[in-house]
Amino acid sequence: MLRGLPRGVSLFGEGHMDKISKAAEFIADLRFGLQQESQIPEAFRPNDIASGYAVQEGVVARVLKKYGGRAVGYKVACTNRLAQELLGTDTPFYGRLLSPFVYQSPARVSAKDFSMRLIEAEFSFQLAAGLPGEGAPYDRESVADAVAAVQPSIELVDTRYTVWTKVPIPSLIADNGCNSGWVRGNATEAWRHIDLASHEVRLRVNGAEKLSGSGAAVLGHPLNSLVWLANTLCEQGKALKAGDLVSTGVCTDIYLAEPQDHIIADFGTLGTAEVSFL
Repeated sequence: MLRGLPRGVSLFGEGHMDKISKAAEFIADLRFGLQQESQIPEAFRPNDIASGYAVQEGVVARVLKKYGGRAVGYKVACTNRLAQELLGTDTPFYGRLLSPFVYQSPARVSAKDFSMRLIEAEFSFQLAAGLPGEGAPYDRESVADAVAAVQPSIELVDTRYTVWTKVPIPSLIADNGCNSGWVRGNATEAWRHIDLASHEVRLRVNGAEKLSGSGAAVLGHPLNSLVWLANTLCEQGKALKAGDLVSTGVCTDIYLAEPQDHIIADFGTLGTAEVSFL
């Protein structure tokens, strides 16, 4: 059973572990082959949030077995009103950041390695201290005390589904929250004097500004995304740890990149994150 679930909770009913394994294998195989399907087959499709995370754990394990490395943190999705409207939800969800797909800015990645190249400019946090269950529930002040640094970042979003906006949230969670890469800029340790909510972010593509936004788009403040994640993990019997990286969610609209695009997420005094698709 998924770590941290209440006792007695069944994810799929009888035979749930076999269905978790089949769903995880299905998603992982699509990822390895850069293929897409309309949906996870109904016979083993996750039908609730808990089962989605159970499948996600299996997918992450298979990806790391193939590529090596480890999980180094989390991405939080649907923290932006536009993203929530697009996916028909009012609640965030998370995926894992995996070291084989974490890139230092300026990054160069192959366009052929993605079925979809969705770009999200995001504030990210590096934790100096863990946020264990005994400290929950957390608020903005308590999570801020655990943050070592803020860094600009770009999440590279991809999907195993042909029409990803039409599949249920548990299936998106199962697909590791649609995370396929993450580009990190330089960290800023002296960040507490900066109002992240009003801090502007601009997305430039091939030298031209395409999108703009601010930290306020992320649940009102990027730290609110970290609060949600810390408390959600504690409810699941898990916890954020010192050194974890957390990408908090898109603060502009999303941009669908083309091959050969050079993209800069400009966070002003906090620096930039850059990626080029080759």
